[in-house]
Amino acid sequence: MHDHCHKNINVEDGFPRISLIGNPNVGKSAIFGLLTGRYVTVSNYPGTTVEMIKGEATIQREKFQILDTPGVNSLIPMSEDEKVTRDTLIDYRSETVIQVIDAKNIKRGLYITLQLVEMGVPLVIDLNMKDEAVSRGIEIEETILGNTFGVDVVSTVAVQKKGISSLKKAAMNPRISSYEFSYDPVIEEQITKIEALLPESNISKRSIALMILSGDRTLKNWLLENLSAEEISLIESFRDNVAEKYTQALGYIISQRRLKVVERIAESIVSRSVNEEKGVSKWLGDLTIHPVWGFPFLFLVLFLLYEFVGVFGAGTLVDYFESVVFGEYLNPWAEKIVMSVFPFEFLQELLIGPYGVITMALTYAIAIILPITATFFIAFSIMEDSGYLPRLAAMLNRVFNTMGLNGKAVLPMVLGLGCDTMATLTTRILDTRKERLIVILLLALAVPCSAQLGVILGMFGKQPFAALLVWLGTLVFIMLLVGFISSKIIPGKRVDFILELPPLRVPQLSNVLIKTVGRIEWYLKEAVPLFVLGTLILFAADKLGIIPFVQDLFSPVIVGFLGLPAEATQSFIIGFLRRDYGAAGLFMLQERGLLNTEQVVVSLVTITLFIPCIANLFMIIKEKGMKVAMIISLFVFPFSVLVGGVLHRILLWSEIFN
Repeated sequence: MHDHCHKNINVEDGFPRISLIGNPNVGKSAIFGLLTGRYVTVSNYPGTTVEMIKGEATIQREKFQILDTPGVNSLIPMSEDEKVTRDTLIDYRSETVIQVIDAKNIKRGLYITLQLVEMGVPLVIDLNMKDEAVSRGIEIEETILGNTFGVDVVSTVAVQKKGISSLKKAAMNPRISSYEFSYDPVIEEQITKIEALLPESNISKRSIALMILSGDRTLKNWLLENLSAEEISLIESFRDNVAEKYTQALGYIISQRRLKVVERIAESIVSRSVNEEKGVSKWLGDLTIHPVWGFPFLFLVLFLLYEFVGVFGAGTLVDYFESVVFGEYLNPWAEKIVMSVFPFEFLQELLIGPYGVITMALTYAIAIILPITATFFIAFSIMEDSGYLPRLAAMLNRVFNTMGLNGKAVLPMVLGLGCDTMATLTTRILDTRKERLIVILLLALAVPCSAQLGVILGMFGKQPFAALLVWLGTLVFIMLLVGFISSKIIPGKRVDFILELPPLRVPQLSNVLIKTVGRIEWYLKEAVPLFVLGTLILFAADKLGIIPFVQDLFSPVIVGFLGLPAEATQSFIIGFLRRDYGAAGLFMLQERGLLNTEQVVVSLVTITLFIPCIANLFMIIKEKGMKVAMIISLFVFPFSVLVGGVLHRILLWSEIFN
């Protein structure tokens, strides 16, 4: 009956397991990377490790499986990622649990330490980011902390790879803490009664009894698997009996008791010297989240992004790659080889014709999009590593409230600027189904992915700055409008916003490079095959004479309603395969002088709002099912065209670009 408690994540690996547990944003992923040597995206904002991440490490000639669990603020789950972490502890036996604590926020960490101590797991405490604590004048007495709990305490600075060898050593000899504290006698009495009914598992019966008393509904399935209906109803009656004796919720009383214990321990181990965050970093940090001055700062960031990605990446670099590298060397060279090796006209056209794999797919993917995405990835990694993104979330919290969301939703949205498909996956960090649905809809509708955004900034690099502002203003307005309406239609409630703000740091070159290279590699693997596929579809459509037919079919919409040239039709068709491929088609039309400023703005607003790319569509199906994916697509497609048409009329009427 209870043998499932010891199931393995990978049955065949058979290695002893070390689990990493901790709050969001304490450097767990960095520690995981140093223990396993496997590359994992290390980000400076919470919500990046929703999926379980595994790796292997050899410590003192013994092999271990290392599990990096999602960041939690409590082991009584409030969100999907907290449930994953708690279930890992119940379902899988860990030889060692390493709790990673942010040394500057020791109280947040100790709240989880108490829960791990109650679970009776073999524990090692790792105080990470020791350098930041010291620079803020926070001193922690590690010996007293270790003696209090009776476990090893190690300090590390993961980004500088300090303290990892002592962490490995401690991980080989974890100890079960002997620390005990009690609750009110009434609660203690019920704990004992519930414990008597519970089966053995990988964590103590006492901790499970406390979860039940706290009103943890996520345990329901576990109880159903392990207990009979009579036992469950008996446990529920114990819980109801004790709940009647208090005016406040039991969960609140239990957590208040833990917080008191945390305060007492923290007082005995933490001393502060007056050395608070100082100077420029503090001033900038306050400025970035200021309700008024935060916006000019955001515009400055956008302007620098526009200059770096739009002007330098899409102007200077693309011109060089397109006209020199491809134009003068690669394409002529490829043409010579193809002409001499393949005598058949069909194959020649397939490789180097107007819809050729080399002349179109590779030129688009590598000469046009790669320089733009590379510069965008560099800029994005710098923003991520500096700690600006979570601050953006805090500043935009009020704006998001109008859409029935809180600032936490900024994180998937900002990740969407990297890749909407990944961002759709991270909507799991949001607390309610309603919030997850709204964010998935907005991602599919109004958030351009990095490759597409890069191309868009590149196109605006050749247009007046006002054109970029009109595009941005339209998207923000549409996002707020659709968010507001969907928050009224989709049932459910939103939850309050708590987000840890990391300090602003100077980005580390090594981190920025690792992330950028990782993303470029991902882009090449993901995008290039789809570009080739898109080109083959166009080639086939051209050979079968479908393109003129499709252009005629859609021309009332594209030409009549949106005011764009008929050639833009194929960009929208390929935009479904890859959003950036569609944008690259428009980029080429602009290069050929076929689009004026007004048409550039209308076409880019429409293609940004246009149907989600095929990978994102599959992810929506995987996360929310076919029905939701279809409803979103059926809404987004006509809606994007409608917005483009209305914008076209407004711009013509206002003559803003004439």
